[in-house]
Amino acid sequence: MKSIIQFSVTREAEGYYVANGVGHPVFTQAETLDELQKNITEAVELYIQGENLGELGLVDQPALLMNVELPSLHYAKA
Repeated sequence: MKSIIQFSVTREAEGYYVANGVGHPVFTQAETLDELQKNITEAVELYIQGENLGELGLVDQPALLMNVELPSLHYAKA
């Protein structure tokens, strides 16, 4: 059983942050990371509402983890 629901977060060209659940069909987006955090929590609550968490492979109170992909670094080569 997993105790963490992990999200991969990327910044799209349109300026939105997009969160994709890793191993779970949970997706959301927002203009800021603070708003995204709230949206992820709400999306997960809706996803697990009325579900048997054991059947989803989750413990009773899973934690949420956001991994944010940062843009590539540009530096001058020596």
